[in-house]
Amino acid sequence: MKKKPNIRQKKSLDRAPFPKNKLELHPRNPHKMRYDFSLLADSCAELTQYVVKNAYGNESIDFANPLAVKALNKALLSHFYGVPFWDIPAGFLCPPIPGRADYIHYLADLLADSNDDLIPRGSTVKALDIGMGANCVYPIIGNREYGWKFVGSDINKIAIDSSKMLIKSNTNLTGNIQVRLQTNKNDFFNGVWLANERFDLTLCNPPFHASESAMKSESERKWRGLKGQQKSTLNFGGQSDELWCDGGEERFICRMIQESKAYHDRCYWFTSLVARQSSLSAIYRTLESVGAVQVKTVDMAQGKKVSRFVAWSFLESDQRDYWQDTYWTV
Repeated sequence: MKKKPNIRQKKSLDRAPFPKNKLELHPRNPHKMRYDFSLLADSCAELTQYVVKNAYGNESIDFANPLAVKALNKALLSHFYGVPFWDIPAGFLCPPIPGRADYIHYLADLLADSNDDLIPRGSTVKALDIGMGANCVYPIIGNREYGWKFVGSDINKIAIDSSKMLIKSNTNLTGNIQVRLQTNKNDFFNGVWLANERFDLTLCNPPFHASESAMKSESERKWRGLKGQQKSTLNFGGQSDELWCDGGEERFICRMIQESKAYHDRCYWFTSLVARQSSLSAIYRTLESVGAVQVKTVDMAQGKKVSRFVAWSFLESDQRDYWQDTYWTV
């Protein structure tokens, strides 16, 4: 008889002492400490023009300035990940690197938890990034930190072309990351998952908001709380399909779960970030309805922002044993 999924299981998975402060980044995240802007500027001279002294006399940048945030990302990717060239088209999402790295490190722990506490590394591990965007950040970090191979998909042709350019411009990424255009905006895996292809992981950072108006209202509310004023410019940018979709993240993730069942024996862990805790109830119900065998919810945090991802698997015990013995090396 198939085991019922433990849909309420919540477990923090790390192979190092867990942060005493639950708002800290993952122990292996190289961005835990305060930025050394002088050192980072050595990796990206462009950053120098944006470094200023803050109210406490410390070096910083204006995080409300999209150009400063972009220059910081260039410096971080060059200094920590050996990626000397990185850029994105105007108006596309410029993601905060520390939070992106956290998701990757907790995914490594998720695999380790299924592999006798050892993180599977190297090119035998394959991951699929749904909605990679123009920045290609998740595949870059995952490949440079753990040697995993990546496939990234997106519905936006400009985003696909941008990621292809990034890969071509950095020889250490060439051959390690593939990109595929999703031609049907209603599909997640169909059309980009090749026949007989397997993935150890899928990951996704879904559109958060249900509409453009909801996004603007939320953004203005946050800025009023932080600055006492409204702000119309998004410092991290983003195209419409990166920021909102009909039904918001809850409907997006539930549809992804339903489609994942067709690939039940070709992936070990399906995962997705979940920004709103209120989305979890519907997600758990959908996972139960499709017969997920294992479900885990992993909490993460960065500063005052608390997030999480949900992971699910359809593999039975004997299938998990075979997967571990056949595909994973350390």
